[in-house]
Amino acid sequence: MDDAMETGNLAPYQERPRTFPDMRSKPSIPLIFRILMRMNVRLLFVLLFLGFGAIFYIGASTSPIIVFVFSICIISFVISIYLTNWVLAKDEGPPEMVQISDAIRDGAEGFFKTQYGSISKMALLLALVIFGIYMFRSTTPQQESSGLGRLTSASITVISFLLGAVCSGMAGYVGMWVSVRANVRVSSAARRSAREALQIAVRAGGFSALVVVGMAVIGVAILYATFYVWLGVDSPGSMKVTDLPLLLVGYGFGASFVALFAQLGGGIYTKAADVGADLVGKVEQGIPEDDPRNPAVIADLVGDNVGDCAARGADLFESIAAEIISAMILGGTMAQRCKIEDPSGFILFPLVIHSFDLVISSVGMFSIRGTRDPGVIGVMEDPMTILQKGYSVTIILAVVTFGLSTRWMLYTEQAPSAWLNFALCGLVGIMTAYVFVWITQYYTDYKHEPVRKLALSSSTGHGTNIIAGISLGLESTALPVLVISVSIVSAFWLGQTSGLVDEVGNPTGGLFGTAVATMGMLSTAAYVLTMDMFGPIADNAGGIVEMSQQPESVREITDVLDAAGNTTKATTKGFAIGSAALASFLLFSAYMDEVASFAHTPFTQVDIAIPEVFVGGLLGSMLIFLFSAWACAAVGRTAQEVVNEVRRQFTERPGIMDFKDKPDYGRCVAIVASASLREMIKPGALAIISPIFIGILFRILGYYTGHPLLGAKVVASMLMFATVSGILMALFFNTAGGAWDNAKKYIETGVLGGKGSDSHKAAVTGDTVGDPFKDTAGPSLHVLIKMLATITLVMAPVFL
Repeated sequence: MDDAMETGNLAPYQERPRTFPDMRSKPSIPLIFRILMRMNVRLLFVLLFLGFGAIFYIGASTSPIIVFVFSICIISFVISIYLTNWVLAKDEGPPEMVQISDAIRDGAEGFFKTQYGSISKMALLLALVIFGIYMFRSTTPQQESSGLGRLTSASITVISFLLGAVCSGMAGYVGMWVSVRANVRVSSAARRSAREALQIAVRAGGFSALVVVGMAVIGVAILYATFYVWLGVDSPGSMKVTDLPLLLVGYGFGASFVALFAQLGGGIYTKAADVGADLVGKVEQGIPEDDPRNPAVIADLVGDNVGDCAARGADLFESIAAEIISAMILGGTMAQRCKIEDPSGFILFPLVIHSFDLVISSVGMFSIRGTRDPGVIGVMEDPMTILQKGYSVTIILAVVTFGLSTRWMLYTEQAPSAWLNFALCGLVGIMTAYVFVWITQYYTDYKHEPVRKLALSSSTGHGTNIIAGISLGLESTALPVLVISVSIVSAFWLGQTSGLVDEVGNPTGGLFGTAVATMGMLSTAAYVLTMDMFGPIADNAGGIVEMSQQPESVREITDVLDAAGNTTKATTKGFAIGSAALASFLLFSAYMDEVASFAHTPFTQVDIAIPEVFVGGLLGSMLIFLFSAWACAAVGRTAQEVVNEVRRQFTERPGIMDFKDKPDYGRCVAIVASASLREMIKPGALAIISPIFIGILFRILGYYTGHPLLGAKVVASMLMFATVSGILMALFFNTAGGAWDNAKKYIETGVLGGKGSDSHKAAVTGDTVGDPFKDTAGPSLHVLIKMLATITLVMAPVFL
């Protein structure tokens, strides 16, 4: 990099030349992308043509619905390429902005490569373990009758697991790749127009969202179609199509496995750097956020990308994959019980819904336009109002497409009006998503009373701020739980009264009704992820503006975008935990179905009055608290290292404060990167090993006490209690952390003394406490809840 940056207008900050070191020692572009970039363009087009041809051939051999899904996914990828070109065509601003952006990109890509290198080794080891377990496990009667041997079953599960892991990793990389390139363009646009900066951030997030959702849908569709053709499904003497979705559970587990470690590692990185930078910079030295004199500032900005963008991309990918697979399993089970002639509509319904999600979310993104004259700054619009308008457009289209999809896919002569009941289930899910977003916004946006009360509590000291933040977080769990409860019960009831019955006349549509409600909630997932990605991109843009010392009017624009980004991140976390709650209920039901098919006996109830089963529930709740404790402690330990390093640099180089010495940014980046990779192992291993160990232990105990299904029952109890505890804990963490952050932002607007006041210092303390809550432990719990369910689905035969 250059030794000096271009001089600017603000003399005290620009007199000293500043350089930002290259944080990357080797090329950090993943190997597969490097190979593709070196290939001849014509050869690449030929290979793509052959690949798409093979995919469409397999799809056509399976079902016209699969061809429709493939087509929509490919169109969405084309739209995402257009969005990328549109964003990258924007200017990067003056050289000092570019130099800061390059340092952030180098740090983010370097950490991503190291982190995912570690995750891939663990995934390969786990794949070998799964293969070994499946080689010695029992098979279901359906698998035996179709000639599906243990080797084939083991190979299918391992292939699914590895594909899910690879796709989840790619989803994370895409999220980070666009954010580290869009941040500087948003900074540059903020010098001209707030609306243009907003539009760039939204479209950059939209690119990532379309790729993540599109990959989740096309990945499951390709697996389904490949297994359908390979195993000759529905031909005489082979597997029935209703049993096929059970073979896909490995894909969901692979996605969950990568997402958990991505969220843990990225969350520890981003919050340790943030806490370290804030405690020494703001509280001790009294310098602004993202000030170039702070040695931890580059590590903080890198963390936004690896923690919020890469990890959230993997998280939402995993949510959609798990929801699709569980809904396909329940759809197949219900179709089999009801003896529906063509069950493919009920099985493939989730893929169609998420295909339409790509279409309607694209419309929502494009509804956010720039001003006609970008040279005129004009009156500052509220970014949240603009984003909410786009979300409202997406919601309206979701209601229409959901109704059409249920009529197309779920109409059956056995119950002509069933599709209408399921359409209402979808409407329940869509309304749940909207209400969840509104509730979280109410508790975390400083336009509303809760955050303003929290900010006021800062005026009486640090302790009262912490007490008020904890009480706000605890209170914020009530409304979401009531909403989830109403949506589950109402969707189940609508499904039960749909008219679909089994051979003896018992209603069977209840569980599928809750599955449809979950699809409804996730039917706007691409737009929600767009809003989520907007947050860290705006945060990074604000950091670049501050570090390059742009005029105050530019910083004001990025501050407003950043505050809106904090709210969108909080609301999308609320959305994520709501969908995780519904998806976990589906996965739990799918687990009970799978146990019943392996055990050759009905498994419909779990009696917690049995002591061992109750103990399993206690262990599940304990797991949530212990996991959260280890995640928060990991941030605390890493932050201590950052604080000590930043203090050391300020002590040994007093010229930093006067711009006579340069901070060593690279040292802080190296400390946070190595510590976060080390610290993510313990809580991650706890999450993976605990359910397997508990299931095997109680299986052995059941064997010697004459209770053959004890292992499966204890694991079911552990799942139930862990899900309930995890939902409440994640709601508390997410909302309390978001409220503390925006209370600080509210004071920074000039109220209660503004920046540098005692109230502001107390608010900064609250924000640092909330940082590991909202960006490490909380989001990791979303993944943990679903990963416990997917790992038990994969390992169910071991517990019998």
